[in-house]
Amino acid sequence: MDLKPDAAAARPSGILIGVLCGIAAALGWAAGFVAAKHGVAIGFSPADLALHRFLWSGLLLMPLILRDGITNLGGIGWGRGLVMSVLSGPPQAIIAYTGFFLVPLGHGTTIQPACAALSGLILASLVLGERATRERIIGGTTIIAGLLVFGAESHTTIGNQGVGGDLLFALAGLFWATFGILLRQWHVSGTRAVAAVGAVSIMVFAPLHALLIGYDGILRMGLAENLLQIVVQGILAGMLPIYLFARAVILLGAGRAATFPALVPGFSMIIGYLALGVVPSIPQLIGLVIVVIGFRFTMR
Repeated sequence: MDLKPDAAAARPSGILIGVLCGIAAALGWAAGFVAAKHGVAIGFSPADLALHRFLWSGLLLMPLILRDGITNLGGIGWGRGLVMSVLSGPPQAIIAYTGFFLVPLGHGTTIQPACAALSGLILASLVLGERATRERIIGGTTIIAGLLVFGAESHTTIGNQGVGGDLLFALAGLFWATFGILLRQWHVSGTRAVAAVGAVSIMVFAPLHALLIGYDGILRMGLAENLLQIVVQGILAGMLPIYLFARAVILLGAGRAATFPALVPGFSMIIGYLALGVVPSIPQLIGLVIVVIGFRFTMR
């Protein structure tokens, strides 16, 4: 059932602000995909990009954790925090970023959100007991059809390596969907989850990164490229979209706001073309259209 939008949404200005917040959140997530593809292409390792994604947002949100108590990770608990960090933090990001070594930008920006939506439908039915409506079944089937288009392109143009890259993005989507289901099960807000994952990244992942990988690769990239990843990954694609999307839910209701993540694949391809000159292939455009149609059915 949709969350009721607050009184501000009854005014045209509230609806406009909600729409702008939702679009901005989708643009932020899309920019993160493009920045990751760029980072991998110029020599950042997936672990370096994951550090930028979660370390800086973790530092900015650390006051929330300290306020509510570091011993129980801001009230979430370290056990749950570690699970959330695996599913939505550095390990999940490393899986996705590794996929960009193997397949084009359009594959990752569509397959991961599509598999997250598809996995979310299945898990919601199995774990939360939500009824699989006819529209959701049609949407899930349509998403699978779109994913098969991407898989066919990988198989015919790249080979087993391309299929492996697609599967990495599918796994990253499954991780993200599981994370979302657990948030609902545990009644944890998105902001608190981001703060907890950031805290775990600071106290667990950052020391492991320093010990096992080191910072030579990050330093070799220079100040400008590192600042780009800090701003885009850590802020524009990290914590800011969580706040903006939550605001859109308040102003528009959960049902309307749920349409904005479906914009991410299209925005990613547009930003990828403008920023990196990446031109999507015809199969990628066809697969994108099919997946977006599937998104629309699943959100009814």
